[in-house]
Amino acid sequence: MKAIVLAAGLGERMRPLTDSTPKPLLQVGGKPLIAWHLEKLAAAGVRDVVINTSWLAEQFPRVLGDGSRWGLRLHYAYEGAVPLETGGALWNAMTLLRDDVFIAVNGDIWTDYDFARLPTDIDGQAHLVLVDNPPQHPDGDFALHGDRVASDGSPRLTFSGIGVYRPALLDDWRSIIGSAPGSDATPPRFKLAPLLRDAMRRDCVSGEQYRGRWTDVGTPARLARLDLELTDGR
Repeated sequence: MKAIVLAAGLGERMRPLTDSTPKPLLQVGGKPLIAWHLEKLAAAGVRDVVINTSWLAEQFPRVLGDGSRWGLRLHYAYEGAVPLETGGALWNAMTLLRDDVFIAVNGDIWTDYDFARLPTDIDGQAHLVLVDNPPQHPDGDFALHGDRVASDGSPRLTFSGIGVYRPALLDDWRSIIGSAPGSDATPPRFKLAPLLRDAMRRDCVSGEQYRGRWTDVGTPARLARLDLELTDGR
């Protein structure tokens, strides 16, 4: 099973910290944020990990190397100066990810979720890990009914940024996205959420709720708070 860590964001909400360092490479608990993911992916048995890059892309191989220190093979997928959004990122990396299923993890989160819990096979096109709504996102993203995820309904939960996907989720992306800005670029730039909602309407998305530790490291204040918690816990 392969994985991709989504790391191409511009980190605009994290400035000035991200003026010289990509957000996934910011230190937290004594190591880059992305290193926590790489350790957990390796522990779960993943061997090939794609890292999509854009802002300050040259820093990733300089800091992370080829992944051998974690027992991984890292593959870098450069997207250009403008990130391709989540859907475009997966589409652009598909030649590296092409498999029955693959894991995708947002590079700007931290969690103690055990990636070995993720299913190695799914009965639809996606499996999402959902968490309780954080203060900065009180309305959530999706509803969880048993083990099925729906775009509507209640109670609503927040997508954690951790998921398992089939490549088929992207097969009809153009008909779903339509003429959204960026969709006609080369490579195309588009969001993943519309594809997920389309799959939910066809009952093709499973999910689970995780009640452990999870943080969207979206601001300098949240980064500092997490760093303090991890340092004290260590």
